[in-house]
Amino acid sequence: MTDTATPRNDAHARGKLVVLMITAFMDMVGILMVVPLLPFYAQDLNGSGYVSRALAALHMSGDGAVVSLLIATFAIVQLVSAPIWGRVSDRFGRRPAMMIGLGGSALAYLVFAYAPTLDWLFLSRIVQGAGGGTVGVIQAYVADSTRPEDRAKALGWLSAATNAGVALGPVIGGGAMHFLGRSGPGLSAALMSCITMLFAFHYLTESHDAAAVKAAGKVVRKSSEAVMRVVSHGAEPASRLIWIYAITMGSFQAMSTTLALFLAWRFGVTASTIGFFFTYIGTISVITRAFVLGKMVDRFGEARLSRLGMVLLACGLGGMPLAPNIPMLAVAVALVPLGTAFTFPCVTGLLSRVVASHERGLYMGVQQTFGGIARVAGPLYFGWAYDHLGPRVPFLTAAVVVLLTITLGLNMESYVKPTERQAA
Repeated sequence: MTDTATPRNDAHARGKLVVLMITAFMDMVGILMVVPLLPFYAQDLNGSGYVSRALAALHMSGDGAVVSLLIATFAIVQLVSAPIWGRVSDRFGRRPAMMIGLGGSALAYLVFAYAPTLDWLFLSRIVQGAGGGTVGVIQAYVADSTRPEDRAKALGWLSAATNAGVALGPVIGGGAMHFLGRSGPGLSAALMSCITMLFAFHYLTESHDAAAVKAAGKVVRKSSEAVMRVVSHGAEPASRLIWIYAITMGSFQAMSTTLALFLAWRFGVTASTIGFFFTYIGTISVITRAFVLGKMVDRFGEARLSRLGMVLLACGLGGMPLAPNIPMLAVAVALVPLGTAFTFPCVTGLLSRVVASHERGLYMGVQQTFGGIARVAGPLYFGWAYDHLGPRVPFLTAAVVVLLTITLGLNMESYVKPTERQAA
């Protein structure tokens, strides 16, 4: 099932990748214009006294429960919709799926801007989650538009662009709140989505010939069938890669969930200084994905580099709770974004090469579903472990799990054709 298709020429591929990067960047800016403000909006509406019967019990349980459920609602809808969007993109094309997803995001932001009650705020998160399920579609777009051996580095550039959007979005959202009032961030994000739609509609050309696939008699399996195959046929290369992605993604949540608590307990880091750590992590991540990943892929290949990435991720997660001082902690923390930068793009690039091209969007979506489940389950365990087993346990557990997961990636090279550069 290895994919051997290549784009028409390198210049065409680079041009399409730039358009995809700009689209992903603008989309992420819109998302991050509203997400940091979500707890404050929820707190205001939860205290307003206006709530439906369906949310009455949640209303009485406190602001923390409301915010947690709002975040979980988005994640659940996103992981459910991801393989559906992927299948839609395989059957009808990547471009229509992208346009609908961006349109859904614009609608969600409008609802967010004028939400009068918690019910409407939850509705905005449901619509946003459905639109957010197109992450796998844009990854399939990248895979369609680049040579097989270049996909990992292209996906690294894509994630670097989204990380840049993560950094810029909150600043713009805060400015919109200051100058335009409560509805400003939502309206600005909706405008951003509309601009992104127009940009993508004008510059983004279709990369998947759905009509040719249909004419060839190829059938895209149902989303549920693809999900169940990952579970029932775990030894297949596509299933192994999806499990690697999900397990390492879930393990990475040990840092996202408990890092601030651990640093406060171990090194006295406060709310006013924790931002430096996340800026440090984000900077390393962007630089690695944008400028280092490509050279490493050329030298080692995706399969070997993904295993190296897992080793670095495990060492970083395991080294943080054992660091005796801030300098050693900084070294351990740096290994985590290095590890994820080498692991996730390579695993996704490999997945695009071992599945049939007519089901690429479907399997990219299935990967996001399993990753989404891990992003929900991981924090639940790590938070519990921190409270009941000790502050160091979440990180040590995650490190051991990642090391064990390396076995799933052994001999993955045999499932993809070596490129001339890798074989030299």
